[in-house]
Amino acid sequence: MTFCIGIRVDEGIVALADTQIVRGDHVSTKFKLSELQVGDRCALIMTSGLRSVRDKVVARLEDAVADGSVAVDRMHQLASAFGGLLRAVRAEDEASLVAGGLKFNLHAILAGRLPGDQEPVVLEVFPEGNWVDVTTDAPYFVIGRSFYGKPILDRLLRHDTPIDDALLLAYLAFDATRTSVTDVDFPIDVAVMGTADTSFRKARFTADDLARTRDHWQTRLSEVVRELPSEWTLGLLPTRVPTPLERP
Repeated sequence: MTFCIGIRVDEGIVALADTQIVRGDHVSTKFKLSELQVGDRCALIMTSGLRSVRDKVVARLEDAVADGSVAVDRMHQLASAFGGLLRAVRAEDEASLVAGGLKFNLHAILAGRLPGDQEPVVLEVFPEGNWVDVTTDAPYFVIGRSFYGKPILDRLLRHDTPIDDALLLAYLAFDATRTSVTDVDFPIDVAVMGTADTSFRKARFTADDLARTRDHWQTRLSEVVRELPSEWTLGLLPTRVPTPLERP
């Protein structure tokens, strides 16, 4: 499976994708975050679903952009082109995929800032080829394993969240997902674009790279649980016999 997240806050874009691929008992690492060259700009593409569908759509999109058969000046035009090609691939391949026991499935997050865009843009493209943009009241998209990280994002992420906090929240959403499932894991690819930027800064991180952050988060979670007001639990819990160290 997959965990990919795209966040758009007032200060810019954060994108994060895991790289783990699980097929039966075989585990491998493959990128799920790639760049598409559009003139002198690059757009990010993150996908969840059948890899064969992804590769076919992206290859055709690269060709169409390179030879000029698709005119792209804004991110929404790129999303529409991606969606149109996705529909074409669906018409070609869905019957054979279903006959082979597979379901035609591809979700994508596109992010970037093309020459016609006044600011960085994040969009999600659905398997049907339609797309939506992030909004101020819903400033992120998650594809793949989308449920486990939502609580922390929905509680803490807002459109005016500082971009450094948004990056940390993206990691914590990944960490919640990684903790709960076996098919999402390190390494992770991360990309950040500020509101005034026209390109992304990118890095790949391993579990060792983020060990200090991970351990600090686990420790703080345990401490917060112990510090929660708990007077409402009186009368519900059995009497606990103090340990020798706790006795006066």
